[in-house]
Amino acid sequence: MKQQRSALRRMVGLLGFAAVWMGGDVYAASVRAWLDRSAMQLGETVTLNVEVADNATATQPDFTSLQPDFNLLGTQSSSSMNIVNGAATSKLLWAVGLEPKRTGTLTIPALSVAGAQTQPLTLTVTPASASSGKAGDDVYLDVDVEPKSPYVQQQVQVTVKLYYALSLTDGNLEDPHGPGLNARKLGQDAQYTADVGGRRYRVLERHYVMSAEKSGAATMAPIVFRGHALDPNNANSFFARGRSVTAQAPGTTLDVKPRPANSGTDAWLPAQALTLTAEGIDANTPARVGEPLTLTLHVKAQGLAFEQLPELTLPKIDGAEVYPDKEITGNRDDGTWLHGERTRKFAIVPDRPGALTIPALSLAWWNTAQDRAASADLPALTLDVAAGAASAAASAAPPKSMATDATPSLATATLASPQATTLERAVDTWRTRALAAIALWLATVIAGIGGVLAWRRKAARKPVAAMPDRLGDSGAARAARATFVAACQRDDAAGAAQALLIWARREGRKVRTLGALMSQLASEDQRAALRELERTLYAADIGTFDGTRIGATFGKGFAFAAPIQSGETSMLPPLYPFEVRKRA
Repeated sequence: MKQQRSALRRMVGLLGFAAVWMGGDVYAASVRAWLDRSAMQLGETVTLNVEVADNATATQPDFTSLQPDFNLLGTQSSSSMNIVNGAATSKLLWAVGLEPKRTGTLTIPALSVAGAQTQPLTLTVTPASASSGKAGDDVYLDVDVEPKSPYVQQQVQVTVKLYYALSLTDGNLEDPHGPGLNARKLGQDAQYTADVGGRRYRVLERHYVMSAEKSGAATMAPIVFRGHALDPNNANSFFARGRSVTAQAPGTTLDVKPRPANSGTDAWLPAQALTLTAEGIDANTPARVGEPLTLTLHVKAQGLAFEQLPELTLPKIDGAEVYPDKEITGNRDDGTWLHGERTRKFAIVPDRPGALTIPALSLAWWNTAQDRAASADLPALTLDVAAGAASAAASAAPPKSMATDATPSLATATLASPQATTLERAVDTWRTRALAAIALWLATVIAGIGGVLAWRRKAARKPVAAMPDRLGDSGAARAARATFVAACQRDDAAGAAQALLIWARREGRKVRTLGALMSQLASEDQRAALRELERTLYAADIGTFDGTRIGATFGKGFAFAAPIQSGETSMLPPLYPFEVRKRA
């Protein structure tokens, strides 16, 4: 009996031990961690995977314990369930990208998850080689830098080519960088295929321009590519992102030359090509006093950004006022070169007749293609400026005696015609009709004179309304003046200029522009006010228009240099060939 009890106790103990052993083994197998590789170079990345089986409620492990030795590049998670012969199994998987901070043997400590701990892992990190990729590898980089001895601020062309023979799921390609270097990407990436060493690669090609801020040695840091490629042998590696892949191109040291001593003292412009052009005005352009001319300057440089180009300006022009507009600037690229451009318009308003010379313009630059000093030049331009519209109209009218002398008589024309008889008959008919018309006109005039005399006798019995002292006191002039004052009160420069010209025309002055009006004024204050009004209308960034001060300058009317000459009040002939004058 005692032997049976002893045997039973041994059996129960063995079963209990087996149960504990089996249970512990199953529990240990429910949580595991692994790396997608155990050795790598500094600068590459590795993926840590943590898996929990049959626990759908497990929470993400705390990865902060890895931060002393690794940069955490992001975490992804996924879940899966399998049913085999009616038995269901589930899995939770977390994957975190790690970038080692140092070389050596690094330890990934045990991580707590779902009430259990993973086994510690080790990773061997070796120093990065001068080039972590070459032709024949799955992924490698090729970087070309030209020129390697540029001038300071000269454009350096950088071409980066990524060769890969794997199916990449993602990736990040660094831009060129380094202390004292500025890089700018050009255009769109080019993608194509190439055979290198008997292996077929897909190629991503990217172009940059880079410039050095100062002379001396400037080092461009190594360019690194980090990504993931599909691994058919490990479907769970980083959840279809695949295994980590890295490629690195070696850095480059530039020997940056200083600005040459013979490059002058103007702005330093090292360019592949540079042009300066002018549009809008040439030697045949008509010009008048007071009428603005528009000159457009355009500078374009291949190998420079617009920020490096100087502002476009015009020097002071004798005999004209110059009003610059706002500049239009921009950069464009053709995939290989950067092109900077500046454009600016100038309003040139002549203020006196005669020869007007726009001086020559020159922009010094350095031709990097030929390594020599160069300049973009515009020759001087001389225009013949005519008088203003009012002066031109007065000088263009020929004397009446000249017009009379130059008109051939009808008799002479008749004698010179071979059809004299027909013309004589026509003249007789015309003469008869003309005499009848003259008689009728005389009758009308006599009746009109009688009516005027009767009206004057009647008007003599009533108070006579005061006649205006000058043309400016007319109702039309007063209305134009009121419009001018209202425009000044609301600081409307364009409206004030238009109303001022209309007011002057109501005063009997034949003016179309502010310059023409300026030439007829005797008051220096009023001429200065017109120049300020012109500057407001044509110049850029002139500020707010002060209408109150301009309106006050013309508060007492125009101060004309000379009175209106007889016959200038109207461009139409008088209704009657004589004028009825008031008796003394």
